[in-house]
Amino acid sequence: MVLGMPLWGVLMALSAFVALVLREGEATFQLTKILILFFAGGMLSWPVSLFVGRFCALDRSIETRFAAYFLCFTLLTIAATAFLFAMDYRLFYERWHAPFGTKIWVYQFVVTSAGAAYQFVVMGVRLYLPFGLAALAATSLWLAARPHDMRR
Repeated sequence: MVLGMPLWGVLMALSAFVALVLREGEATFQLTKILILFFAGGMLSWPVSLFVGRFCALDRSIETRFAAYFLCFTLLTIAATAFLFAMDYRLFYERWHAPFGTKIWVYQFVVTSAGAAYQFVVMGVRLYLPFGLAALAATSLWLAARPHDMRR
C-alpha cells in the first residue's frame, strides 16, 4: 500500500480544493499552504489508519470492516491534519512564548496546540465535504471488500 499514502494525500488536498472552490470561488488566502496541509495530513494518516483499520476489521463481516475503515480513516485523517495545523500555528506564535523547556513554555505549547486543533476542527473539517466524504466512503468500501483482509 505504498501508493496509498500519496493517493490519500492527493484526495484530501483535492477535497479541500473542491470545497474552497465551491464556497469561496478560489479567492482563498494562502491556497497553496492549505492544500499542502491537507496533502500532508492525508499522507501522515494513511499508514496509521490502515493499520488500525485492519486490526479492527480482522475476522469481521464486510459491514463491520467498512465501518472500521470508515471510522479509522475519518478520525485519524482529521487528527493528523489538525496536528500539522497546530504545529504550524505553534510556529507562528513561538516568538511570543517563553524559552523552550520552562514550565510556562509547556503551558503555552499545550494551550496553543489545543486551541489550534479546536480551530481546525471547527473551521477546517468542512473542507472535507462533499468530495472527501465520497472519497472516504469509496476507500473504506474498497478496503473492506478486499478478500485478503479476511483471515477465515
